Amino acid sequence: MRTRLLPLLITLMAAVLLTLGFPLAVSVAAAEQQRLVIDRIDDTARFAALAQSITDTVPALDERRLTLATDLEVYASVYGIRAGVFYRNDLALAKAPGTWMLPAEGEGRTAFNEALLGRRSHDPPQVWPWQDGRVVVASPVVRDGDVVAVVVIDSPTDEMRSRILRTWLLIAVGEALAMLVAVGAAVRLTGWVLLPVRVLDAATHDIAVGRMRSRVAAAGGPPELRRLARSFNEMADNVEDVLEQQRAFVADASHQLRNPLAALLLRIELLALELPEGNEEIAAVRTEGKRLARVLDDLLDLALAEHTEADLQLTDIVPLTAERVASWRPTADEKGVHLTQDGAPAATAWADPVALSSALDAVIDNALKFTPAGQDVRVTVTPGTTVTTVVVADRGPGLTDQELERVGDRFWRSTRHQNVSGSGLGLSISRVLLAAGGGSITYERHEPHGLLVTVSVPRELPLTPRGPRRPADPAQGQGLTER
Repeated sequence: MRTRLLPLLITLMAAVLLTLGFPLAVSVAAAEQQRLVIDRIDDTARFAALAQSITDTVPALDERRLTLATDLEVYASVYGIRAGVFYRNDLALAKAPGTWMLPAEGEGRTAFNEALLGRRSHDPPQVWPWQDGRVVVASPVVRDGDVVAVVVIDSPTDEMRSRILRTWLLIAVGEALAMLVAVGAAVRLTGWVLLPVRVLDAATHDIAVGRMRSRVAAAGGPPELRRLARSFNEMADNVEDVLEQQRAFVADASHQLRNPLAALLLRIELLALELPEGNEEIAAVRTEGKRLARVLDDLLDLALAEHTEADLQLTDIVPLTAERVASWRPTADEKGVHLTQDGAPAATAWADPVALSSALDAVIDNALKFTPAGQDVRVTVTPGTTVTTVVVADRGPGLTDQELERVGDRFWRSTRHQNVSGSGLGLSISRVLLAAGGGSITYERHEPHGLLVTVSVPRELPLTPRGPRRPADPAQGQGLTER
């Protein structure tokens, strides 16, 4: 969410700064040129006043004409500005430099024609820093109400464009600094707003994977998110209470039913003494009674597994797996199944040895049940980058795609295997035991027929806010609390 919200805020702030910066830059350029134009207008007014008293009847060496010519030459040499007084027929009364001619077209001619109409020329077009333009200003010389000449000043704009560029650079630096401040504020704002969201997401993930004690510390962020955090904690408390009640009920029911069931089975055995040997009904009742006892034991084990935290230890998986394979080899030999182990000579991982042993027992037992005589069940231990895997491959009938989606569900058993003993809880218990330690169990086909069961345990110690485990991203642990 931060990667989406932060660019949006930065884009909006950049748009605001640009919206303010461009008009400011334009107004600065216009103000600089306006100042130049006003200064040149004052100069034209001064030269027009000198030229007003000069007439064609005055001798060429008249002192006033010489004064005007001298002033124009000094003006041009000092400021590098072309200036002149021109009659209506474009002849020069005085000009500097002497080689300068009134242009036949362009801005100079337009300004000259406007001055001939008795008014000062309009403001010239804006000259930008990247343009090599000039500013032309013209004012009429009026005598007895008639325009007898025009003062034209053609000014370079190098200095003006340099001032504009320097001011623009200052504006750009200011905008850059303002953008940095805005980015910092946006980062802090998004962090402040999204921190409760990240903490809430981490706590939700913990609860989703079974770590029910994760809670959110509602101490930061906007009031709405703090209220959401408190509501989340209340919801998590209620959910945990319901699950605890459910687990307690399953455990209590399983435990309380065992004694009446044991007494019932004992009475069935006593009743069997009064019946002929080999009575089929008594045998069926015994079988169902034992199956019910196994279901109750598995329910109790499942309730305890969901309630017990993993005791993680750095364990060499190879000898642990070899021990379980050795314990099941007599059963495999009795069925005529070849149970073997291969893979790496050593592979360490973080696991609860008791839980992993129970899970391997359930998986190997399941493989031996469905593998016909003469076939192989192969157990392979492989160390990986992040996990160590124990793969149990059998050559049984396997499962269909629909069955693979449901395998491991509680009490689920394939309709093709209803005659095989079992409660349908063994793999469910294995999954719960492995998940408590950060492990997992997956199922896939073993071509051409059979089932591949992969038990994975982490090679690095997973940490959680509750103790030995935590999320892979340390930042997710911030703000989490334990009930």
